[in-house]
Amino acid sequence: MNPYDVFLKQLENGAKVLGLRDYVVDVLREPERVIEVSIPVRMDDGTVKVFKAWRSNHNTALGPAKGGIRYHPDVTKEEVMALSAWMSMKNALMDLPYGGGKGGVKVNPKELSAGELERLSRGFIDRIYKYLGPDQDIPAPDVYTNPKIMAWMMDEYEKLVGAKKPGVITGKPLILGGSEGRGQATSLGGFFVLREALKVKGETLEGKTAAVQGFGNAGSFMAKFLHEEGVKVVAVSDSKGGIYKPDGLPIPEVMRVKQETGAVVNFEGAERITNEELLQLDVDILVPAALEGVITGENADKVKARYIVELANGPVTPEADEILHKKGIFTLPDILANAGGVTVSYFEWVQNRMGYYWEREEVVEKLEKKMRKAFKEVYDAMEKYGINSRQAAYVVALDRIVQAMEARGII
Repeated sequence: MNPYDVFLKQLENGAKVLGLRDYVVDVLREPERVIEVSIPVRMDDGTVKVFKAWRSNHNTALGPAKGGIRYHPDVTKEEVMALSAWMSMKNALMDLPYGGGKGGVKVNPKELSAGELERLSRGFIDRIYKYLGPDQDIPAPDVYTNPKIMAWMMDEYEKLVGAKKPGVITGKPLILGGSEGRGQATSLGGFFVLREALKVKGETLEGKTAAVQGFGNAGSFMAKFLHEEGVKVVAVSDSKGGIYKPDGLPIPEVMRVKQETGAVVNFEGAERITNEELLQLDVDILVPAALEGVITGENADKVKARYIVELANGPVTPEADEILHKKGIFTLPDILANAGGVTVSYFEWVQNRMGYYWEREEVVEKLEKKMRKAFKEVYDAMEKYGINSRQAAYVVALDRIVQAMEARGII
């Protein structure tokens, strides 16, 4: 399915539970603004390449738009729109004073030199800076972007507006106003809500097995946290394939191999498997931490895990949701499970605005409190309405957005 169609289906499911009026849903169906730009970049060989890019603001009733910028060769306008809509839901669910935003550049960053990457990043800001700002739209890192790229973008924005505005972008290096704990926040948030889910089922992490699809920042740190808690992580994968070891992988060593060689398949001493095979392993915990749409109506019945932690955005389609729910699988939906990143981005924005910075322990403590509160609200909605976890997350989020739109007189 088109990613935006997936969001619309999820919106429809949540709206039915709340009994939202049709015109309210109509407002939420459309993003407030989608900017499409072309970025000419001087390449190292003297030629000029043109890259397509988008920035979408879905709904800003609760506050300025907030969401990452991804670099990927398969980025589309519809994907960016969907991601911005999911950010609206995620920010509302976490009770953050933000609306939803997202950006994407259609590029394979692995094919660019550092200089070309910097010129592309600055060029994107040149095209959209009038629509950004600490009180307007606040980008952050996403797929294949990182603190260095955020630093270039912030620097370019500050040059263009002629003022220091560290709060315009989050996920920055610490030296430029980044927050302690931001790099591992997405994984840590997912870890906290998984622990809460196990708790309500009367279980613990002890003795569990897990598989992690996607071994970038979020997936690798989630694997590390699970490993440190005694969970047997039997499989991990990245875009080049996966590895499987029934008695558990030495995650720190796998992280080293990934860092040095760029692929987990270069780790010796494990069986190679495909990304599709990883999703079907007989494990307790499955962590899709790559891209959207990997668990569909075609393969959901083959999923054997009892808990799914969606560190990726939109990894499970609506058709798959129904199948997984009927199988009794407890899914921790993306707008809850991967909300640790935007929550610590919020903390970074707050720290930038007050010019006072917290120690890592304080950031982690505040993050855990936020994640536990959001999980409780979702679980309470599940119990109250007799619905699955994704519908419950949308019910909590939509209720807050609709209240904000009503207070503003939008609806």
